Amino acid sequence: MVKPYEQRFPWHLDWNLLRTFMVVVEQRGISRAAYSLGLKQPTISAALKRLEETTGHELIIRKPNEFSVTRAGNLLYQECSQIFGSVSQLPSLLDSGAEELRGHISIATTSHVISDHYDAILHDFATSHPKVTFSITVVESEEVVSRVQQNRASFGICLLHKIPANMKASVLYREYFGLFCGPRHRLFARDEIALSEIEGETSVSFQTETEEGPLYPVALLRARAKLAPGWRGVSSNLHELRRMIVAGVGIGALPLHVAKRDVDSGRLRQLPPYDDLPMVNIYLLTNPLRKQSDAEAAFLDACHEAMRQTDLETRTYE
Repeated sequence: MVKPYEQRFPWHLDWNLLRTFMVVVEQRGISRAAYSLGLKQPTISAALKRLEETTGHELIIRKPNEFSVTRAGNLLYQECSQIFGSVSQLPSLLDSGAEELRGHISIATTSHVISDHYDAILHDFATSHPKVTFSITVVESEEVVSRVQQNRASFGICLLHKIPANMKASVLYREYFGLFCGPRHRLFARDEIALSEIEGETSVSFQTETEEGPLYPVALLRARAKLAPGWRGVSSNLHELRRMIVAGVGIGALPLHVAKRDVDSGRLRQLPPYDDLPMVNIYLLTNPLRKQSDAEAAFLDACHEAMRQTDLETRTYE
């Protein structure tokens, strides 16, 4: 039997090189990784070279104006992410068993998540467990899934085209989308607007309004309204998309309950069609393989209990 200390690779590997490599891949470049880590570019290049020598594989293809990760590099990145996720859990896992619940909960979420029910869960849990801390990162839905899969987030809240393999997803709430224009748009002050009047208008959209994206139903709404092909502005962030609509860059789709305050204050106006609007699910995503801390397990139980006590129709924002 081979003893652990006889396995040369893990004992000779500088584990800091894995962290550096992970940042290089995520930042899509050595210079950007150096800036992110507060190091000089030659230091990052040297670290990458040492890691390639240690593993015996080329990990990054480095050419002028080109950055790509090799197959071996992609495999190593996936493992690095898992290691990073496991290490980041250690403080919370070590806090397990304390008389008062403590620990840290990391949530990866999209900017679409605006829900009174979810806010109530956060409030009640934070009030009941003052020693638990939170970090919330806003990223695209695809990145939310990636972070949960790689064990780098306690939970994810996002839109899904389909539930990823080996993941668990529960509908946190549902929302309807409608089309809106801002006060600078030519139709904003009209008494009545027919659907035919917005045909050919320029628009702004979410990046996920694609055939394979979770907001594809919204793309169908845009097609139904016969807006101009393509888009004039695009963003993955709900607040920035709203900004473009208010500024008059183009017509865009927003969740009705999110836009309501702006409609009431005269900063947005809903446009036709007003019926058969697309409904989108917002999911609570978890990784069954993650070893949850006491704080994470308690928060997940609180989410599921709140969803059991409030039926889905009530959690559907119209």
